[in-house]
Amino acid sequence: MDWLLEEENPSVRYWTLIDILEKSSNDPLVVSAREAIMTSHPVTTILEHQDAEGFWVSIENPYLPKYRATYHQLLILAELGAVRTPKIEKAINLIFNNYQYNSGHFSFNIIKTERGRKSKKTDGACLTGNILRFLIHFGYLHTERTQKAVQFLVKTHDNGWFCRAYPINRKKVIPQNCYMGGVKPLIAFSMIPEKERSKDIQEIIKQETEIYLENEIFMYLRDEAGRRKAKPGWMKFGFPLFYQSDALEVLDVLTRLNVTDDRMKRALDLVVKKQDDNGRWHLENTFNGKMWVNIEEKKKPSKWITLKALRVLKRIYS
Repeated sequence: MDWLLEEENPSVRYWTLIDILEKSSNDPLVVSAREAIMTSHPVTTILEHQDAEGFWVSIENPYLPKYRATYHQLLILAELGAVRTPKIEKAINLIFNNYQYNSGHFSFNIIKTERGRKSKKTDGACLTGNILRFLIHFGYLHTERTQKAVQFLVKTHDNGWFCRAYPINRKKVIPQNCYMGGVKPLIAFSMIPEKERSKDIQEIIKQETEIYLENEIFMYLRDEAGRRKAKPGWMKFGFPLFYQSDALEVLDVLTRLNVTDDRMKRALDLVVKKQDDNGRWHLENTFNGKMWVNIEEKKKPSKWITLKALRVLKRIYS
């Protein structure tokens, strides 16, 4: 706990105070940590690369290059605990005005015509889910445009969300719909206050939870004999994850939703096994070198992974 609460990483300190020590948002320690986040190296570096018009890299493409373009920056800023500022508001208004279809979901490129806004595409749940996550974090849940995104995810859900790129080989996977992409809308829906979740959202959360439980979270591949086997990448924990996922992220959202089930045991055992002799967890998967700023070091003790692991274990065992 002392390690996580060190002031050199105000983001981890902030989330530890909130999620582990259960301090209120008005607690002086929380307020101080939240203020320090905005002057921390990761946040200031990301914001320094933002164009005056509100985008990162290019207004034409908010998704590419991966991990440096607009969508990715707003997601990581939200995960770092950044607060809503005029610069962030400008970026979000840019997204609504240039990349959102009439149906509520979002484009990988700038939409230049009204005809283009009438897209009938029904996939892209992972992208819309991630965008919804940072919209909720920055206080946009109750706006009309955010609600359109929510309704898009509700309307396109059918025992998961379809993706034209999933799977590459149908014979090698068990879930019918995009397994990794489905985590992102589930996280977004878990961020909606429980009393504000519609019956449709409650039912989707129930269905999605069952999908991850029946696959024991990371046991969703088939071997040559058709038997269930693990997805190795999901057994390595990383931060940030962007469009990727891992077992720890799924456990994080399931426990936020107060899910407890014996089918979580394999994944929970994996988490416990990865704790080192000092009680910490290591960073195993990273996009360092591809982002505007590196976050921690691969194969070294990670405050972010340790925070997420403790959050999961606290919810399960406390």
